[in-house]
Amino acid sequence: MDVVKAGFIPGNISHETVDENQNSTDDTWCHYDPYDWIFTVIPVYILIISVLGILLNVFVLVVFWLHKKACTVAEIYLSNLAAADLFLMSPFLILAVIAGTKYDLHNSKIMCKLIIFSVSMNVYCSIIILALVSIDRYLALVHPLTDGRTRTPFHAKVACVLVWGVCFLLNVPVLIYREVVHDPEGNFTTCDFNFPSPSMFLAFEAFSVFIFFIPAFIISFCTLKIVNALSGTLKKRLNAQKKEQKATTLVLVVLLAFLICWVPVYVVSILDLLSRVNVLNGCHLVNNLYICQHIFYSLAISNSVLNPILYVIVGKTFQTKVKELFMQPSTNLSRHL
Repeated sequence: MDVVKAGFIPGNISHETVDENQNSTDDTWCHYDPYDWIFTVIPVYILIISVLGILLNVFVLVVFWLHKKACTVAEIYLSNLAAADLFLMSPFLILAVIAGTKYDLHNSKIMCKLIIFSVSMNVYCSIIILALVSIDRYLALVHPLTDGRTRTPFHAKVACVLVWGVCFLLNVPVLIYREVVHDPEGNFTTCDFNFPSPSMFLAFEAFSVFIFFIPAFIISFCTLKIVNALSGTLKKRLNAQKKEQKATTLVLVVLLAFLICWVPVYVVSILDLLSRVNVLNGCHLVNNLYICQHIFYSLAISNSVLNPILYVIVGKTFQTKVKELFMQPSTNLSRHL
């Protein structure tokens, strides 16, 4: 059975090119001496991001869930985004320990699957939820006279349940085909895909890129229309929709932060995919992709910490909810005194 490995390996880089005509792989191992910061700075960084991400996203969920007022459609989407960030951060505490051991994945088959699954679930859920909230803001501001019955909290909750279900199904291959793979000489291990055929691997990689960029296109389209509406001919009409504008401002900032953090990761993924089909090749390129992957993934996971901070700084309605939530116990206490 042919084995296709995807990903980068500390110490050496596994780079197997795929020849579709021969339906085989050209196993080429590019030697690489990694920089020390990959195994010193990054583990500490991941640990800090994980702790902050868990605390801040739990705080966001507590505010949304315990506040006396029901969540709006936008807040339902943003709370699910916080849940996706929390889902991502949870196993990263263990990843920080693994990173400190130079990603020694011996006997770590479960963590191999779990960490990659959490990352993939976070990206898929986040980008699709952001596309949904972009469409909601687009309808609310650009087409406010459309039938509002489709923009209800109930429909938003149903949409989020469907998103989580679909994203889980899309990531089943991660649970099946991610394996702890040993290099030919047995010097190190890595967490790579182990597909039965090269074509399956290429199809999965291409589909992953497709899943990211289609919602990104929807987000970009809706964002341009929203920005045009906020600054153009609809300005007078929007003056009567201050609440919608506040929610939209927060959503736009969160969208921008997500795209800045995650687009570089998928650009590297596209370059890696091109190198595997021999459009681009060379160990120098693979080495650079290895470095870029560590840098860009570190930037990407910081998005899960950035979102709650943006809610507090930009989200005026969220700020009000926080104040009201923490005033509730003191108010109830004063009534009994």
